[in-house]
Amino acid sequence: MSPQVSAEALKRIDVAGTDPALIRNFCIIAHIDHGKSTLADRMLQITGAVKPRDMRAQYLDRMDIERERGITIKSQAVRMPWEVDGTPHALNMIDTPGHVDFTYEVSRSLAACEGTLLLVDAAQGIEAQTLANLYLALENDLTIIPVLNKIDLPAAQPEKYAEELANLIGAEPEDVLRVSGKTGEGVEAVLDRIVTEINPPVGDPDAPSRAMIFDSVYDTYRGVVTYVRVVDGMLRSRERIEMLSTGTTHDLLEIGVSSPEPVPSKGLGVGEVGYLITGVKDVRQSKVGDTVTSARRPAEEPVAGYSEPKPMVFSGLFPIDGSDYPALRDALDKLKLNDAALVYEPETSVALGFGFRCGFLGLLHLEITRDRLEREFDLSLISTAPSVVYRVVMEDGSEHIVTNPSEYPEGKVAHVYEPMVRATVLTPSDYVGAVMELCQSKRGQMQGMDYLSEDRVELRYRLPLAEIVFDFFDQLKSRTKGYASLDYAEDGEDASALVKVDILLQGDQVDAFSAVVHKDKAYSYGVSMAGKLKELIPRQQFEVPVQAAVGSRIIARETIRAIRKDVLSKCYGGDISRKRKLLEKQKEGKKRMKMVGSVEVPQEAFIAALSSDDGKAEKK
Repeated sequence: MSPQVSAEALKRIDVAGTDPALIRNFCIIAHIDHGKSTLADRMLQITGAVKPRDMRAQYLDRMDIERERGITIKSQAVRMPWEVDGTPHALNMIDTPGHVDFTYEVSRSLAACEGTLLLVDAAQGIEAQTLANLYLALENDLTIIPVLNKIDLPAAQPEKYAEELANLIGAEPEDVLRVSGKTGEGVEAVLDRIVTEINPPVGDPDAPSRAMIFDSVYDTYRGVVTYVRVVDGMLRSRERIEMLSTGTTHDLLEIGVSSPEPVPSKGLGVGEVGYLITGVKDVRQSKVGDTVTSARRPAEEPVAGYSEPKPMVFSGLFPIDGSDYPALRDALDKLKLNDAALVYEPETSVALGFGFRCGFLGLLHLEITRDRLEREFDLSLISTAPSVVYRVVMEDGSEHIVTNPSEYPEGKVAHVYEPMVRATVLTPSDYVGAVMELCQSKRGQMQGMDYLSEDRVELRYRLPLAEIVFDFFDQLKSRTKGYASLDYAEDGEDASALVKVDILLQGDQVDAFSAVVHKDKAYSYGVSMAGKLKELIPRQQFEVPVQAAVGSRIIARETIRAIRKDVLSKCYGGDISRKRKLLEKQKEGKKRMKMVGSVEVPQEAFIAALSSDDGKAEKK
């Protein structure tokens, strides 16, 4: 794990680490695909943190899935040496994701920094996630350095977007740095500005040690690797440490910094960002947001942690092979360490067996998590159609929280409350009508509209979360030719006319296919699901009705025809009554079979009908 590092590099790291005044902690925030990872690559090259022969594109994106999709999912911390006027400084950079589903990763990174680079694509300008991340940085009271990236592109308009960015943060257009992450132009000026403008970390070196855990990963050989930002005091190698929230103590086997590969050191002082290895294999003992302190001289107060993330979308994850359930539980435990926003609890389904009900921050988060479980832990999974949390109030005054349609209570319902979100859409002014039409079709209420410039409009809507989690983003992109961007945050709940649609096979309810939908869409959901199951379920020896029902009322029906044997094949002519007698006998047999027979739904039918892709399709 620890590669050979030159004595000069180690010396630079230790020299910089002795004095907090020589440390700068910063992160890069931007909308998705505005060039954060490319700029981080150039910084690693220019500062000499990565040797030219080791360099590769998206150096800090360690997962295959990140490299394939070209997006950052996990924030990564790295230390880089940089000299200004002959004085060596240590720059601790945290590369953050840009997609709205990974905002929690961004908030944790911001809590560990004093400043941030606000990166904007010089060809695309400010987008929704740029604004969302900027507001997060302002809440954390960070120094903001505006940077325009991709100035080498033929379509770049640096003057126009520099003015837009300057107006947004209250600066002058000439203060906006112009760089190209691809060619390296202007990157050295960015590093100089980080040293001169971002404040050094503040802390008490003589106080009891306190370090905040902002990330952790699971290493098969070394156990849990915890990433910390030291606030007060000093953590030293081989000392005994304590986790304040759990009260557990461990021996510190190794301490060091990521530069960008792990480099062991003697200790971490005030303001430093580094990693700790204790050899602990129990993933629950290293919680993100916890405070690490010395067991010999423990701190009294923990560092102010993070707010817990609230899952927005729920989906069931079930192993295709039931014997993989323990492996799925262990995999989720390990992934939870790596992804603090993941929430899960055990669940059983009549149709699918044992699995977990998982909470995610959005559909991309769900997709990435399922992909990671299948790749990293070699599992084959079914994920049920995504749903949100509803609060159901009965006529007798009792309340039920419904995360799964199968939990929907029987009896007379007074009100159903669904979660709402406050959505911000940024779009070129040509597409305002198309965006408004889409938001209104999704039961949205307009809250406001502002022109950021002559041709860019910010639209604010209040929408039901259930309408956003399926195909809203895809439709928004297709209606605006890919130019619009979306950001959303939770905004309470509203009472709505929602109903539960049940799917019945031969009169028996199949819990896995149930869904809670708006009453105006109940019919179309029932028709599409019944039609889909008619195609997917193999024909039986008897006729099988597939019905969609709201309460006791059937709203849609399809019939899977029986497989019929040709009982008349041996009749060559003869009396018609003989043929009729044979057909009547067959009819009686089918009736008896229908009374005792049960319909087996094959696994493939569940996978096809419940996969999130089909979930999207059935809502379109």
